[in-house]
Amino acid sequence: MGLWIGKGTGGFLLYLLVGFSVAVFSVSYVGETNPNPHNLTSSSTLSVTEKIWPDLKFSWKLVAATLIAFLGSACGTVGGVGGGGIFVPMLTLILGFDTKSAAAISKCMIMGASASSVWYNVRVRHPTKEVPILDYDLALLFQPMLLLGITVGVSLSVVFPYWLITVLIIILFVGTSARSFFKGIEMWKEETLLKNEIAKQQQGSTVNSRGELLIDTEYEPLYPREEKSELEIIRSNLKWKRLLLLVTVWLAFLLIQVIKNEIKVCSTLYWVLFILQFPVALAVFGFEAVRLITENKKRQSDGNTESICEATIEWTPLSLIFCALCGLVGGVVGGLLGSGGGFVLGPLLLEIGVIPQVASATATFVMMFSSSLSVVEFYLLKRFPIPYALYLMTVSILAGFWGQSFIRKLVAILKRASIIVFVLSGVICASALTMGVIGIERSLKMIHNHEFMGFLGFCSSQ
Repeated sequence: MGLWIGKGTGGFLLYLLVGFSVAVFSVSYVGETNPNPHNLTSSSTLSVTEKIWPDLKFSWKLVAATLIAFLGSACGTVGGVGGGGIFVPMLTLILGFDTKSAAAISKCMIMGASASSVWYNVRVRHPTKEVPILDYDLALLFQPMLLLGITVGVSLSVVFPYWLITVLIIILFVGTSARSFFKGIEMWKEETLLKNEIAKQQQGSTVNSRGELLIDTEYEPLYPREEKSELEIIRSNLKWKRLLLLVTVWLAFLLIQVIKNEIKVCSTLYWVLFILQFPVALAVFGFEAVRLITENKKRQSDGNTESICEATIEWTPLSLIFCALCGLVGGVVGGLLGSGGGFVLGPLLLEIGVIPQVASATATFVMMFSSSLSVVEFYLLKRFPIPYALYLMTVSILAGFWGQSFIRKLVAILKRASIIVFVLSGVICASALTMGVIGIERSLKMIHNHEFMGFLGFCSSQ
């Protein structure tokens, strides 16, 4: 099965390519409206701004923020997207944090929600197979590229004008939300056909060929699933060697970030450390890519049609390059927005054939690494108030666990996994609306103030 077997994938990629290209090339025209770059030092989401940390005290704003944080975390973890596109506007508009601090607290909330979701998922069996519900092959494939993309995205946020970041995010979010929504509709129709077929079979089994009523009998499956204790399920879901490799990659990136933050920006050592991240990410990605290609060829030669991992695509160099670029783009968006990168990873896992339950579990698993990396870095830089971060992170932890539990039970009752896809699409759409409204408002204010709208110099903007 090829990579572009999914209907509309080529058109979706063309939409993103054209949209991004037009947006980036238009900077050269828009930047000419005010050729003085010194008028703007706050065009990016991570630029130097005054630190605004409101006090943690009971008020209607705190109640509203708590409610939004709970619902955003619950829905975001179910869809596997985190919810950073909802948290950042909530923290700035309702609670009054500055943008830089809001992005940092958003990472804390995503980390808490992701960690609680992972803990919930390791206690749950795979819905159809006797394999872990966390796909470690896909996690190893995407995690290093996602971490690399986040560091690149943070750097680009200093260079890109605020209006361009807004336009790129809207283009991406509208596209992925629409794509996920139509994917959910397709799944809903397939589930409806399957339920109707099962109902016909059950109805038909009560009457024989002569129209005589038969006694309704429920037959147990020939090979029933073996019952497992919670401890046995946890053990089967945890693959320690793969987990150790993921933690090692995480520690390598963390060490580079910590050292990089202690040295002068744009110095020789700074650029050496920045470039060092690429071979680290590519080495782990290459290791997993070679393993997938080798195993795929071996199974084809043996006549084994079973997929290597949860993805149903054929693992070829072209499909792996596509996945690498998507992981990188997801990380860049996470770095620009202050999210965990799940806005790209969640829809991508569905696109390559991963079932919604596994896609959600794997995406939140990978996001736990990407968001925690940023949280440790922001903590060392003292980017967020600890009391507020702990409070909102606690809310997110409870919401993540509740959201997973509620939706899983709903899926089991209705027998419709497409619900997860609709939740994913809804969260991305809500993020596009909130980020879009705030971005447009700030961009109009910049135009009114005749601020510089072009690219900024990386070194001069620090």
